[in-house]
Amino acid sequence: MEFSRDPRWPESHSEQTDILPVTMPEPAGPPEPESERGGRRRLAVIITGSVLGALAAIYGIDLLASQGEVPRGVSVAGVDLGGMSHGAADQELRARIGARLTQPVRVRAGDVEASLTPSAAGLRLDIPATLDAAGTQPLNPLTRLTSMFSSHEVDVVTRADETKLAATLEALRAKADHDPVEGTVRFDGVQPVAVEPIPGRKLDTAAAAETVLTRWVSDDVVELPLVPKPVKVSSAAVHETLDRVAKPAVAAPVVVKGEGKDARLAPLDIAGALTFTPGDGGALNPVVDQAKIVAKAEPQLQSSEKEGKDAQLVFTSGKPSVQPSVDGHTIDWEASLKPMLDVLTRADGRELEAQYTNKPAKVTTAQAEQLGVNEVIGEFTTGGFAQDSGVNIRAVAKKVDGALVKPGETFSLNGFTGPRGAPQGYVEAGVIENGAPAREVGGGISQFATTLYNASYFAGMKDAGHREHSYYISRYPAAREATVFQNPDGASVIDLKFTNDSETGVAIQTIWTSSSLTVKLWGTKRYDVESVPGERSNFSEPPTKPGPAENCHTGAGAQGFTTSDTRILRDAATGREVRRDTRTVHYNPQPKITCG
Repeated sequence: MEFSRDPRWPESHSEQTDILPVTMPEPAGPPEPESERGGRRRLAVIITGSVLGALAAIYGIDLLASQGEVPRGVSVAGVDLGGMSHGAADQELRARIGARLTQPVRVRAGDVEASLTPSAAGLRLDIPATLDAAGTQPLNPLTRLTSMFSSHEVDVVTRADETKLAATLEALRAKADHDPVEGTVRFDGVQPVAVEPIPGRKLDTAAAAETVLTRWVSDDVVELPLVPKPVKVSSAAVHETLDRVAKPAVAAPVVVKGEGKDARLAPLDIAGALTFTPGDGGALNPVVDQAKIVAKAEPQLQSSEKEGKDAQLVFTSGKPSVQPSVDGHTIDWEASLKPMLDVLTRADGRELEAQYTNKPAKVTTAQAEQLGVNEVIGEFTTGGFAQDSGVNIRAVAKKVDGALVKPGETFSLNGFTGPRGAPQGYVEAGVIENGAPAREVGGGISQFATTLYNASYFAGMKDAGHREHSYYISRYPAAREATVFQNPDGASVIDLKFTNDSETGVAIQTIWTSSSLTVKLWGTKRYDVESVPGERSNFSEPPTKPGPAENCHTGAGAQGFTTSDTRILRDAATGREVRRDTRTVHYNPQPKITCG
């Protein structure tokens, strides 16, 4: 037989040839019988079913055994209630925490501790609602399984009388709250001291009420929430201002250079006038009290100033004459002290230049001479005052003497005199108070008011406001008199005013003696004035009234009535009537005073 060589084979046996091993499969054993495989499957199903059945049986037994109970692991206010029936849990809670209703509850707000009584705060327990919040046994098998190995706290449900609780917390807030204390720099003599800022706080009453409701049974101390109230000034700003401004400011005196005279401000003067206020962005701003600086420097520079003075009308030998005006030459302190803060931070060159200003008189000599004050245009005299009242009448007369009312101006007696108290030389004197005699400082001034009113009445001045006495006083003309009154601080209550509606000026002259008072108005006469009193009517009898326990004086009283006065103004040159004004007044009856 003939073989032929395959060209893919090697030419000779000496050539290398890769030979791949061939693995032959193991001979297969005999196949497993189908009956054995089915047996194992049935065994697995039986085992699984048995386990599940056992678990289901256990779950069912556990479910039946715990039906209606509080879930396992539940505690309320530290009292373990898990596994109890609702009835048993209710009794247990009442026994364990019911006493809290009578025990004070400690509360803390920051560093403030206090206690509140539940009943006073309107607090009460709601145990049924608490157990409802605890829930019931879960049906989920996994949840029931995990509950055997876990626990959780249920908050006590409490109720409150909102009004009582709010009042209790409001009382606590008064102790817990405090406003922020701003940082600043103060001076201890001439030593600057840093004052650190302290933030404030405020009790959050709404949140505090919720916290108390939730925690008052379970917590030993109930922590109440506070709302911070921040400061405006930072601590860094305080220390920067201390070093940059306060220390240099009092390191040496400051000199205010005037015209031919200097003033020296000592470090203690500077410390007394320098304060610090909160600024923007947490800064601390220095503030110089100019009034305090002026109070120290002005007396030292007084000789370099000339005080201005208006021209005045003075009465010499019973006639008015003009006292010349004087223009002022005084320091403009606002302009002078403008560079003060810059100077205070310097180590050298601590000087200020006083800035002077000229102030012309408001009423010059020429103006006063042209006012036309050359004759008496109205006058009136009263008398019959006591010695103490006379002291007050003389004091106010001296103050008003020479007063000038320019054309169009309104004169106010209270405004011109200012306060009329003991510091101004007034004394205690008799007055009528509620129909009975009384005493007060400044008594008797109404007599001056009546005299001045009548002088202005006959001078033809325009009435700008006055009031008569409540009771008629027989020494005054009815419906042609006036009273005035001030509070103890000098504030005007009842005033006497008249307006100079003429084209010339009016000067007031007062003449006082120990028994009489005369007021004259000088100017340029326009009118001849006539007063026509009206009839009295509408009489009322005086009531009887007991007098004061001390210093009581009986009085017969007087009838009340209504009357009027008509002022007729006639042109002084022609005698032609210009106008007439009628004023109607009702006087109350003056009570009869009895003394016990």
